[in-house]
Amino acid sequence: MSNIIQEETNRFRFKNLKGGKIPPQALDLEEAIIGAIMIDKKGLDEVIDILFPEIFYKKEHQEIFFAIQKLYHNSKPIDIYTVLNELRRIGKLESIGGELYLIELTQKVISSAHIEYHSRIVVQKFILRKLISISSHIIQKCYEESTDVFDLLDHAESKLFEIHQKYLIEKQYETTQCLIQKAIEKIKKTEKEGLSGIPSGFHRLDYITSGWQNSDLIILASRPGMGKTTFMLSMVKNIVVDQKIPIIIFSLEMSSIQLITRLISSETGISSEKIKRANLSQSDWKHLFHKTENLKNVPLFIDDTPSLSIFSLRAKCRRLISQHGIKLIFIDYMQLMGIHDHGSKLQNREQEISVISRSLKSIAKELDIPIIALSQLSRAVETRGGNKRPVLSDLRESGAIEQDADIVLFIYRPEYYGFKIWDSDEDNDSCIGQAEIIISKHRNGGLDKFRLKFISDQAKFVNLEEKKHVSLVWEEDYKKNVLDQEDLFISSPYEDFEDHTLSESNSNNEIDFNDENSLKKEI
Repeated sequence: MSNIIQEETNRFRFKNLKGGKIPPQALDLEEAIIGAIMIDKKGLDEVIDILFPEIFYKKEHQEIFFAIQKLYHNSKPIDIYTVLNELRRIGKLESIGGELYLIELTQKVISSAHIEYHSRIVVQKFILRKLISISSHIIQKCYEESTDVFDLLDHAESKLFEIHQKYLIEKQYETTQCLIQKAIEKIKKTEKEGLSGIPSGFHRLDYITSGWQNSDLIILASRPGMGKTTFMLSMVKNIVVDQKIPIIIFSLEMSSIQLITRLISSETGISSEKIKRANLSQSDWKHLFHKTENLKNVPLFIDDTPSLSIFSLRAKCRRLISQHGIKLIFIDYMQLMGIHDHGSKLQNREQEISVISRSLKSIAKELDIPIIALSQLSRAVETRGGNKRPVLSDLRESGAIEQDADIVLFIYRPEYYGFKIWDSDEDNDSCIGQAEIIISKHRNGGLDKFRLKFISDQAKFVNLEEKKHVSLVWEEDYKKNVLDQEDLFISSPYEDFEDHTLSESNSNNEIDFNDENSLKKEI
């Protein structure tokens, strides 16, 4: 096998030599860039964020720019004399060609005009060389029998992602005039439509957030058993079934068939336990087949890849947005994500979660799409006396989650801990079958908490009839600005649901609802 690999490598090199090929480079531009920096330091200010020593093809240029970069970071003046002295100090002056070579570089240019344009060409040449290097490594690995194809794909993807993140930097800034115009357009859209983001289907939540906003990272957290996945699926039902908005769920904890079974229970109103045991009457089956027509063609996509990496997540999201117009991403749950970067030297799980949290926010911003990530809470909640309402410090394994998130939601069900009434009510209202949604962080809005009805056997949350907890001002404002605009929020018993005909579905997780035997087998 090693002979075959060597033969392929030799053939590749021979073709390059035969055709007179050399790696992509632009030596003349490299010389112009370094010369321009030494005669005009302002030129460096324009390109310091896109140039690195390794980007230069010629070894001498790498060493010169390393010296320039060091002077810049130490806030030292930069000209031919300071660069010369720095090279002499680090023992690299002779290896770059001495004083004469530095003088020659400054004589080849008269200004730093077009330095950014020239630098981007040099960066592109470097990226081409990196791609050649990565490709050569992949070719070699492909011939090794011990290579795992999925590990190789993940490695290749991570290397390409690394190039994109580090070197493909574009200056992004807009004028005040442009930004004000965009803000006014968004305000007008909100005035017309009632909400500026994607409605969750829960009245109070939508009023507070104005819907899920593009580029936001939303963290939905609770202790196990509170109903994180159920709350997520209730939003999924409200968004994808009622509003026909395409979404993707990355389910790292449950299989896709388990999720869809829960969704069937929520949509039909049939107990999830009855569906799980297939303990259904003839009328149940008839009702199930009738109601699941709503789910057949909904624009819902489920990926249950275990230990999904950030690199894979980003690639899949870009592809789904391009192919299916995905508008919202759910992740259940973020602590189960992995970091499959072979170059990572992370010391503990807290650092890994910090990287995952920061990366999710970066992806949300880059793709301009809201990401809702479910998260576990620490056991500290259980050890507290009195009520067990979670707080931000309970976020498990990393304070970075709190820092990176735009919105943090907690689910609190006192019934789970054996409480019978709400501790904050003067009238001693029952808390049985109810949950409290706590907005503990809201970067662009206020904090609040509100209650929902929790129907455990049907795996869903629904809006609770508002009483004294909501002011009349809020009710009137909400009805005026949201409910009058869109008829898409009402959650009701299954007898009241209407049939919908929706758009294309995820063929990868397709279930034949017309085949009774097949459906029984899947359940």
